[in-house]
Amino acid sequence: MSGPLRIAILAHSTNPRGGVVHALELGDALTRLGHDVTVHAPDAGGAGFFRASVCKTVRVPASLAPRDVRQMAELRIADYLRHFERAPHRRFDVWHAQDGISGNALATLAARRLIAGFARTVHHVDDFADPALNALQRRGIAAADRLFTVSRFWRDWLKNELGRDATIVGNGVDLRRFSPHGDDTDARLRARLDLPPGAIVFLAIGGVEERKNTLRLLQAFARVHAEHPQARLIVAGGASLLDHDAYQARVAAALATAKLPAGAVIATGPLPQDLMPALYRAAAVLAFPSLREGFGLVVLEAMASGLPVVTSRIPPFTEYLGEADVAWCDPHDVTSIAGAMAGALDPVCRAGLRARGLVVAARHDWATTARAHLPSYEQLRERVDA
Repeated sequence: MSGPLRIAILAHSTNPRGGVVHALELGDALTRLGHDVTVHAPDAGGAGFFRASVCKTVRVPASLAPRDVRQMAELRIADYLRHFERAPHRRFDVWHAQDGISGNALATLAARRLIAGFARTVHHVDDFADPALNALQRRGIAAADRLFTVSRFWRDWLKNELGRDATIVGNGVDLRRFSPHGDDTDARLRARLDLPPGAIVFLAIGGVEERKNTLRLLQAFARVHAEHPQARLIVAGGASLLDHDAYQARVAAALATAKLPAGAVIATGPLPQDLMPALYRAAAVLAFPSLREGFGLVVLEAMASGLPVVTSRIPPFTEYLGEADVAWCDPHDVTSIAGAMAGALDPVCRAGLRARGLVVAARHDWATTARAHLPSYEQLRERVDA
């Protein structure tokens, strides 16, 4: 390494989604290693990033987005191009996109020879109904000079589907932020959600989305609730750029016909970041039967907080979690999900999952993830210097 790097990391939004969390944590870790990092994101609402950071951040001026996803993506790409067409905004050695929107923006800048090249992290690949969206997604990957992934599953997908090699960089968790040890935010969180004493909280993170398997999770929870009337299902998060209206309507209809009392299911929407550790500590189980993930960062956050986890027996979870680390389920089988949720309430099982989870979380740190990027970053800087 010939000296500190000036690194531009680009995310699709300022919202607390996995790719944005990864971008900020990577930026902070690289900054602590001595590099000059700026994380960028379009910010139409002016609220800023969902949390403060050690690294620099830039809120790229953005237009109000339409509901149509393709139009929104094209508008956000244009927002990025408008920002980086100004030479003072391009004083970086390394350009790194975290998603398809920023990947397409950097691909266009590279095609115009305004930047020498860029890296792209592929967290996961969506299957859009709109062919134009799928084409944009592929372009934002194929045009990158270096590719990173957070799991073997998506590394192999890139090799098999696109013939591209990628470096696995993994993910981390901030053990200073996520911990089993309570603080004054615990009481604030419980008061905000009006949780009754003795409530058994199943926690779902990511909002109501088909990829998060919310409908089957709701059906599984209804079965568990029949045996544990004090149970609550909290569905937190949900700040997404994609259109989930149709699926959310299906979940709402299922909830309306479910034999559940009022207040048994609580949808919080996005919560302040300082309350997230307390949210994990308030729960009995993280219920995360997701159908597709890049990695599943919330699993590590829950484990670091001492929370037992129910998750899907699919990659990438099977890559970094052992047989005894979580309560496994088949995400396509409501009975399997309900069984894993109920089993995770057993005191002996809970103690084992909690202990194993803390061990797993301790194995994942952001400094290691940051260092995994540096060889590729240096190769990109050499292109700038050539």
